Amino acid sequence: MSTITTVAKAFFDACETGGGWEACEQYCTPSASFSAQAEALSGIVTLQDYTNWMKGLLTFIPDGQYEVKSFATDGERQNVLAYGIFRGTHTGEGGPCPPTGKSTATDYVYAMEFDGEKISHMTKIWNDTHAIKEFGWA
Repeated sequence: MSTITTVAKAFFDACETGGGWEACEQYCTPSASFSAQAEALSGIVTLQDYTNWMKGLLTFIPDGQYEVKSFATDGERQNVLAYGIFRGTHTGEGGPCPPTGKSTATDYVYAMEFDGEKISHMTKIWNDTHAIKEFGWA
């Protein structure tokens, strides 16, 4: 297994379990950037902010968990793609409204670009509208 695959898997787990930047920083360059074409993530432009957003999300979706469907490494282009399904129920306080008790199962992909052995940029590909509707937030 390549080094970037190992780093990507460790980062993915730390991020998806709500470790925040404290748990994810070691896998990223200091100025790692972030992008997504999802309204829920508008304004988030650093990987630090995204990992902390995920940490916050899991405070009001405490049963949030991921299922990895695929991990693919492109050594020539120095990137790793992770496809997963996030599942969770809005039962905790916080978030956009009081707890709805509604759940989602939402597909997403992380496209992680590397500079050496560290993630320098990540793009999240996600249909946030689908998840927001399932949670009953719209």
